[in-house]
Amino acid sequence: MKKLISAVIFVATCSYFSSPIELAEASVRPSAHAPKAHGSKHQIINKKTTVSWYGAQFHGKKTANGEKFNMFAMTAAHRTLPLSSYVEVTNLKNNRSVIVRINDRGPFHSKRAMDLSYAAAKELGINGTASVQIKPIAVSKEL
Repeated sequence: MKKLISAVIFVATCSYFSSPIELAEASVRPSAHAPKAHGSKHQIINKKTTVSWYGAQFHGKKTANGEKFNMFAMTAAHRTLPLSSYVEVTNLKNNRSVIVRINDRGPFHSKRAMDLSYAAAKELGINGTASVQIKPIAVSKEL
């Protein structure tokens, strides 16, 4: 229950300081001009994928959305999800979950789907890479 309350407060606070999005799922919905989602590496809902993390070497540097990277914030880098969207990341080894805001592009390693901030990786118990489930979440405009 405490995790749920913390997550709601976190999302509400972050959405106050950044522009809210309609739905994070919009990036994984097939469009008329996009290839079919079957087998696509962009279809990430409920799929096992590998993530890593980044920290001190990028702390204070500009992210893709223009803000300074804070390795102690609950953020992540993803190639295609909309900037300022939110996702729930679950470590499949220990079942820990966190909600992170996408504020950067990456990772630049072809076998990884996402780079987490140091704080998010630590909360999930990740020291290098890990198998996770990434689930985009909707953010209400009324928050």
